[in-house]
Parts: sequence; C-alpha cells; structure tokens
Amino acid sequence: MVGPDYHRPAAPVPIHYKELAGWVPAQPADMASKGDWWTIYHDPLLNKLESRVEISNQTVREYAAQYAEAQATVQEARAGLFPTIGGTAGVTRSSTGRAASTGTGRGVTSTQYTLEATASWDLDVWGRIRRQVQSDVAAAQVSAADLKNATLSAQGTLATDYIELQYEDSLQDLLQATVKAYKEALRITHDQVQAGTTSPADEAAAETQLAAAEASLVNVGVLRGQYEHAVAVLAGLTPADLTIPHATLAHDVPVVPPGVPSVLLQRRPDIAAAERMMDEENALIGVQIAAFYPDISLSADFGWQGGPIGMLISAANRVWSLGANASQTLFDGGERTAAVSAARAAYDASVATYRQTVLSAFQQVEDELVALKVLQSQAAAEDYAVRTAQRSVTIALNEYLAGTAAYTSVVTEQTALLTDQQAALSVQAQRLAASVALVQALGGGWSTADLPAGHAVAPRQPLL
Repeated sequence: MVGPDYHRPAAPVPIHYKELAGWVPAQPADMASKGDWWTIYHDPLLNKLESRVEISNQTVREYAAQYAEAQATVQEARAGLFPTIGGTAGVTRSSTGRAASTGTGRGVTSTQYTLEATASWDLDVWGRIRRQVQSDVAAAQVSAADLKNATLSAQGTLATDYIELQYEDSLQDLLQATVKAYKEALRITHDQVQAGTTSPADEAAAETQLAAAEASLVNVGVLRGQYEHAVAVLAGLTPADLTIPHATLAHDVPVVPPGVPSVLLQRRPDIAAAERMMDEENALIGVQIAAFYPDISLSADFGWQGGPIGMLISAANRVWSLGANASQTLFDGGERTAAVSAARAAYDASVATYRQTVLSAFQQVEDELVALKVLQSQAAAEDYAVRTAQRSVTIALNEYLAGTAAYTSVVTEQTALLTDQQAALSVQAQRLAASVALVQALGGGWSTADLPAGHAVAPRQPLL
C-alpha cells in the first residue's frame, strides 16, 4: 500500500501529578469498579438512575446510531475489495425488412434471447481501497470512543445534578431548623416586650430575620425541582415520571486514586478518539497518493445469445470475453498534488488536536486534585467555624436574656451561624462534585482495551 504507515506521535506526559504531592484523602481511596464507577457513592437510587443512561439517554443513543453508521461505512468500503458480479437476461425481437429476393414482399422476423453473467474487479494494486478501509475503521473507532465519552459525560452530569439536589435537600433541612430557632427567638423577644424589659424594635428585628429565613426556605424548592427534572431527562425519563425522595448530602467523599500519569492515555475515551483520528487522517494520505498510480481492473463476460429459447444454452450460442484495463491521469493541473498536501495538513492538525487533548486531560485531573485537596482543608475550617458560631449564638442569647447585651448582638451571631452553616454545606457539595469530576477526568474506569479492534468494528455481512 502506498502512503505512510501509521505510528502514534509522542504526547507530553508528566512524571507525576503536581497537586497529588503531600495530600492524603480524608477518606480511604476507593477504586471505581470497571464501568459502574458510581457505585463508590453507595446510593441505590443513584445506581438505578445511572444504569439507565447507557440505554435510555437520547444523546447517548444518538452517538450509538452514529457508531452504527460508521460500522456500515466500513463494510461499504470493504466491499470494494471484492469482485462485482452481475447478471442479465433479455429477449429481442427484430425484423430485417422486406426480402426482395423471395418476391414475397415480407420481412424476416427473428427472436434472440440473451443470458449472461458479468464480473469486474478493481485489483487495488496500490492499496487505495485498503487505505480507505483503514481510514474508515479508524473513523469507526473514533465514533466508538465518542460514544463512550458521551455516556461518561451524561453519567457524570447526572451524578453532579443528583448531588446538587441533595444539597438543596440539606439546605432545606438547615433552613427549617433555622426558621424554628428564629421563631423561638421571636417568642422570647415578644415576651420581653410584654414584660417591658426590651424595646419593640427588638421584636421587629426578630420578625424581619424570621421572614428572610422563611423566604429563603421557599426558594429552595425551585432549584430542587429543576435538578430533579434534569436528572429525569438524563436518565431518559420525563420529569413527570421521576420523583426523588428527600435525602441529605453524604458525609464521606470517596476519592479514586489517579495512578501514574502515563496510564491516563489509556483511560480517557476522548484521548482514544483523538488518537484514532490521527490514524484515520494518516490513511487518507495513502488514498490520495494512490491517485498518482494507474487504476488496474479486470472484467469478464460469459453467457449465451441466440434462439430459439429451448436451444439457447448450447455450445453454438456461447459467448465470453475477458479483459484488463489500466487508466492513468496524465495531467490534472496539480489537483492530485494539492489533495496530498491537504491530507498531510489534515493529519498534522489531528496530531495537534491529540496533543492538546492530552494536555487538557492532565489539566482536568490536576484541577480536581487541587480542588479536593483545598476543599478538604476548607471543610475542616468551616466545621470549626460552625461550632464556634453556635457557641457565640448561645452566649449572645443568654446575655440578652440577662439584660447585659442588646438584641442586635443576637441577630448578628445568628446571621453569622447561618452563613457558616450554608458555607459548610456548599463546601461538602463541592467536594462530592469534585470527586465525580475526578472520576470523569480519569475516564470512569474505561480503558483503550474496551475500544473495538479493527476486525471487530463492522460485523460480517453476506457477500451477496
């Protein structure tokens, strides 16, 4: 086969992950099971929803159809390696005109029957068809990797939305507890006003604070419903078909060990797609180079012509022919040269895309590692802040009841407590989301070993 053979270009791969140095996850590392990576979160409903994505998600099904189309394209290209065989059957009735010699004035009418088989075969001496098959196989592998990447993306988005939904549920619980505490504070200030020991302004401040908390509680329902609808659609359901029960954020944050950086090249489906695209473009260079060489083909024809039909298949009526043909373009104004240059440029572009995909993959892993590392420290700080704020609220309320402090100090401390509690919940949600994002960045348990081999891309089809 003319044209360059494919060799995977080198890609920038670090020796180790920068953000992994000196960091020990708070929870024991948990290796994602192959394929079902979401099981590390130990949530039965999440497991059920995630298992639907590969089957029912419409975006994933679109990519599955594109892969099936790519498989058919490979089979179509492979058909060019085989001879094309056809058959014809016909009948012709004709007249020679008037027969003057006989004096009858009548024409001679005859009927001729034809039964023939034809065959033609492009010998593909220079490998043009084989290079096209090679390119189409690589394109089908690109499509298979894209399918897995789309599946992983949908599964990751579903898990993230599910976490955000649980964050809204946790926030609802927090605001309900806060509203209850503010109602108790309002009762206390009302009793103090009735007893004449405090100003009505304190009661008004307590009412304002309670109203603000109740408004925030109502708003939680909007986002909660939107996340539930998003999860339903990702699972291939209508929003009306899915109701997710109230649940709170998980406390443990599983962290999948990233392993050696070089392994990432085998884990990521988008990297595999970019690598296979290089093979696809490289093979197309050979297709264009083959245009410089003669196109050689064979043809054959065998059958019977004559009549009557009862004696058609006989040695006297047999016809046959064999032929060989070679065609060569002698001048095209530089069209073939330009086509080769364009194919080489497309290959160079695919190499750049591959290397950029690798760089982006390492960036995503490093981003999630640093996020998990920093958020772990922030979570500890927020937990401490919440405990401190809770003590401050208790102290401020006791001082107010003792008459040694104004109610504004109680409001200030209660506001600070709610802010710290919301921040702690937000950080926990971010940690869980970063855990999901790290699983995605590491390929979700996928491996290039799962990529269909060249001989398995297109199923065997009947030759006829």
